Amino acid sequence: MNEAITLNVLTKEKYEKAESELLKHPQVDCAVVHSFGPGTYIRQVSIPKGTFSIGHAQKLEHTNIMLKGKVTMLNDDGSTTLLEAPQIFTGKPGRKIGFIHDDMVWLNVYPNIDNEQDIEKLEEKYLDKSDTFKLADESREKLLLSNRSKDEHDFDQMLLDLGMSKDKVQEQSENASDLTYLPHGSFKIKTAKSQIHGTGIFATGDHVFGEKIGPARIDGKRTILGRYTNHAKYPNAQFVELKDGNIDLIAIKKIFGSRGGFHGDEITVDYRDAFALNIEMARSLKCQV
Repeated sequence: MNEAITLNVLTKEKYEKAESELLKHPQVDCAVVHSFGPGTYIRQVSIPKGTFSIGHAQKLEHTNIMLKGKVTMLNDDGSTTLLEAPQIFTGKPGRKIGFIHDDMVWLNVYPNIDNEQDIEKLEEKYLDKSDTFKLADESREKLLLSNRSKDEHDFDQMLLDLGMSKDKVQEQSENASDLTYLPHGSFKIKTAKSQIHGTGIFATGDHVFGEKIGPARIDGKRTILGRYTNHAKYPNAQFVELKDGNIDLIAIKKIFGSRGGFHGDEITVDYRDAFALNIEMARSLKCQV
C-alpha cells in the first residue's frame, strides 16, 4: 500500500491497488446523509480522524463544501495539499485520497433538476464506483444472504397468519398510484437490492432507539419508506401513526449505517403490525364519516 501512495503519478490501477489493501481491514463508521432541496441533492459524508480514505470517483464538476476537519489530500502527481475547514470550492472529476487529521464533514452539492430521490440512480449519475469496490460489495452481500432464511420463513408464516398471498403483497408493492416524494430535508437511508426481497431500505447513517427514520405515508400516499421497507422476523423498525393520520417509520433498536462506503443495516418491520395499523386506520376513517 505504501508503494501505491508514494509513486510519482497516481493512475486508476494504483488507486485500486491502494483500495484493495484498505478493504482488507475493518471499515470505519462514515455516515452518509442525503439531503434534498428544490433542484438540489447534497451528499454529506462524515469521516473520523485517523482514517486513510479513498473516495469514489466523481464523474462531474460540482460544488464541494468542507464544513469541519483537516485532511492531507494526495494529488494525482504525487504532491500533497493540506485542507482545513471551512472550504468551498469546485471539485473536479476523479478520485480523492487523503489522511483525515481531525473529524471531517464533507458535502458534495449536485444539481437535481428532476428532484430524483432514488439514491442508487443519483450515485450512478454522479459517482463511478471501482471494480475493486464492487467485487468487495458482492462478497459482503453473499455473506449476508445466508442469514436471511429465517426472514423468508417468517414471511411465509406471516402470509398464512394474515390470509394473504405473495402475489397480493407484490401487487400492492408495485402499485405506483399512491406514491409521493419524501419532503425536502435530510435522511440517512437509501434504496438498494435486498437479500430479503426485491428492493429494500438501508441505513447510511446510524439510528438510535426511538429515532424517526422518515415519513412512510403522507396525506394518504406512500413514500419510498412505505413502499420498500421489507418484513423481518426480528425487525429493527416500526410504523407509527401520528395524530394527523400520517405514518412515520421509527427505529425500535440500534440500526448501523455506512461503514467504509458500504451501506448499513437493512431497515425492516413486522408486516403483521403494519397490517394491523392499516386496519385500525381504516376503522378510524369509517368512524369519521
